[in-house]
Amino acid sequence: MRIAFLAAPEGVEQVELTEPWQAAVGAGHEPVLVSTKPGKIQAFHHLDKADTFPVQEVVGEASAGSFDGLVLPGGVANPDFLRMDAKAVAFVRDFFEAGRPVAAICHAPWTLIEADVVRGRVLTSWPSLRTDLRNAGATWVDEQVKVCDHAPSKLVTSRKPADLKAFCGTLLEVFAEEKEKQAA
Repeated sequence: MRIAFLAAPEGVEQVELTEPWQAAVGAGHEPVLVSTKPGKIQAFHHLDKADTFPVQEVVGEASAGSFDGLVLPGGVANPDFLRMDAKAVAFVRDFFEAGRPVAAICHAPWTLIEADVVRGRVLTSWPSLRTDLRNAGATWVDEQVKVCDHAPSKLVTSRKPADLKAFCGTLLEVFAEEKEKQAA
């Protein structure tokens, strides 16, 4: 599977990018780093700068149709930057409209709220997003990982870095199931 990982030029929580990325590679998939600008993104360990990663495709030039799924890593600043970029928001919305699976962790659901794709869904996130999600029409739950199959696409969400093992395993399972359905 070809899986888009969408991150802003800065602010992504490094472990929420690298662990799902490595899980995808380990399962034989092709992760692709997509951002709003070419070059590199600056990852963070909480509020401290961490590593940089090369951008492989740029939103506006990338098409949701060329991917089998989307992963949205968190970090406080990352989804805040993404939700202010109309092309990034449209890119996210396109995955839902195409019925492709999406996985979001920590603060990443802010971008989902901006894309107006959480109404009627059940999901989890970093606890401070609870009110934002409810106000956007979602039901928030405090669970390690939540899969919502409210049409048209499946959504996998988790709360925080401590949930990454469950998040990675679940997203790989859900993405594989959805790929099989599309192939049938």
